[in-house]
Amino acid sequence: MFALASSPAVAEKPAAIGLFTSLPILWPEADDLSSMLHAAAPPHWARAVITRHGAIITLDRFDTNDKRLTALRLIIMPQPRALAPAENVALDGWVQGGGHLLLFVDPMLTQDSVFALGDRRRPMDIAMLAPLLRHWGLILVLDREQPAGERLGSVSDISFPVNLAGRLVATRGRGPCRPINHGLAAECRIGKGRAVVVADAALFETRNSEMGTVRAAALDGLISLAARTTSPVKLGKFR
Repeated sequence: MFALASSPAVAEKPAAIGLFTSLPILWPEADDLSSMLHAAAPPHWARAVITRHGAIITLDRFDTNDKRLTALRLIIMPQPRALAPAENVALDGWVQGGGHLLLFVDPMLTQDSVFALGDRRRPMDIAMLAPLLRHWGLILVLDREQPAGERLGSVSDISFPVNLAGRLVATRGRGPCRPINHGLAAECRIGKGRAVVVADAALFETRNSEMGTVRAAALDGLISLAARTTSPVKLGKFR
């Protein structure tokens, strides 16, 4: 097993929360550093929700030698960039050692961006975490026939907006992950840890202010859901 040192059970309110994302949650989108620092846009609403649960530790890569990982009990990953093989090993080991993960993987991101297609500063338009999901017994698929536009989905009685959502399918009958609500999400018991995977990231959009209260309440509920403790389940090496 590729795993970091075992972590104690997640507290209801972690002291710090890791944030790993390609979305402009901590910093507004801007062409240069000066524009970023002087951007007039208000802070992203999700930042305030997350900080109610703990101080945010920004992560830009996963490394088994990063001592910050051992101090974290919860990591939130909204539409992250693709991970290198060593990063997959590090993240999988952190979860197996007792970490809790809230992961959003969107197969067709609908959020607007100031950056053109192909610009590396643009949020990930398509989630690229197939190796990690496959190791956990999941594949992410997209129903291309579904109508575009926001609608309400739900996970464990938590309602939130989705748009061109994906579907998580279990690849083995007794794997560590259990798809829920027709695959809109999956709950996973991975080693000593836990992951909640959501197949959409429209929750983090800002253009529909009328849904602001719903979005904030949903993210708050999903963070609490991911932070719950579970019984350990054995899982093999990352391949």
